[in-house]
Amino acid sequence: MTAALQDIVVLDLSRILAGPWSTQNLADLGADVIKVERPGTGDDTRRWGPPFAKDADGVAGDAAYFFCCNRGKRSITLDFTVEAGRSVLLELVKKADILVENYKVGGLKKYGLDYETLSQINPRLIYCSVTGFGQTGPYATRPGYDALIQAMGGLMSITGEADDVPGGGPQKVGVAVVDILTGLYATSAILAALHQRGRTGMGQHIDVSLLDVQVAMLANQASNYLIGNQVPGRLGSAHPSIVPYQPFACADGHVMLAIGNDTQFVNLCLAAGCPELASDPLFVTNAQRVLNRDALIPVLQEHMAHKTIDEWCDLANKHGFPCGPINTVDRVFEDEQVKARQIRVEIDSARYGKVGTVASPMRLSESPVQYNAPPPELGQHTEDVLSELGLDAAKIAELRELKAI
Repeated sequence: MTAALQDIVVLDLSRILAGPWSTQNLADLGADVIKVERPGTGDDTRRWGPPFAKDADGVAGDAAYFFCCNRGKRSITLDFTVEAGRSVLLELVKKADILVENYKVGGLKKYGLDYETLSQINPRLIYCSVTGFGQTGPYATRPGYDALIQAMGGLMSITGEADDVPGGGPQKVGVAVVDILTGLYATSAILAALHQRGRTGMGQHIDVSLLDVQVAMLANQASNYLIGNQVPGRLGSAHPSIVPYQPFACADGHVMLAIGNDTQFVNLCLAAGCPELASDPLFVTNAQRVLNRDALIPVLQEHMAHKTIDEWCDLANKHGFPCGPINTVDRVFEDEQVKARQIRVEIDSARYGKVGTVASPMRLSESPVQYNAPPPELGQHTEDVLSELGLDAAKIAELRELKAI
């Protein structure tokens, strides 16, 4: 089938996670993503291990981290700080539809690789800048990393147990969610700009920052403050606006209850053998349960403790309320629903054999994601890409001599 973005060329000048997550989305949708990396070292995450991928002889290669966000791309090595390398990049810009970069604000301007300059060369270019704090404001020139932004953007203040609970204190989320969501917002903006270009014929500059995304993703917690003037705190895994919506200990571990409405609460109480809780005026509506959570949770916990994880999951399916196990990552990939959705994908790599990766959650009926290429080795496609620009073997050898590639 035809890939949705099969005629789109992307120059990926980004490293680490947020930018590469966005460009992997574009690659999954069929774009030709050319990952431009530093000669000799490449993307920092190639060395962010262990664990490292190993070849048939057990020799370690790139870090597993690199594999999470770089499949489907072509890698070239190019040093655009030297004139010969910069000239090659300018030729690539002429044929590109999209450029994604995550350098510090102003970092590319001194090489003439900023949007204002490149848009003169290619007015149709969509240029997406991903930074920690955005292109404007007093923090614009500061470097930004996910954990720092989770702290500054408020996420850590609402993540973790309360201070008066054992182990209480601010926590970062276990995955770099700000980077990932920034990559997703960048992808959305890029696709919107592509649609706009279809009407106007002109590209544009996209400014996406981790801090902006972090504040935006506060979602209901931000609304609670902006509308209700309530500064949210940490509740562990409980929910500020829904009760019961948290883990509960049972006979052989923990389950997660996610009771989203009053009917589900009635069904839970019936299954737990405490129907009187559902009719108690203190708990009959969600608003009442939120106000009286300290009275409800200990009583409910007593009933939850007598059955196993599997028993609660079976009861949830029978009675119609949301409940599930708290899986470790290995159990996630053994889950029957995860298997049925084919979320684990293996891609053949010439160096590493079969490489495991997580499928894209984008399921398109007429232009599905195709997993044709593993994350590239450093500079794997340099000669192919340069040949497509019309450079012959002698010119490519000259670039190597100049250390431009």
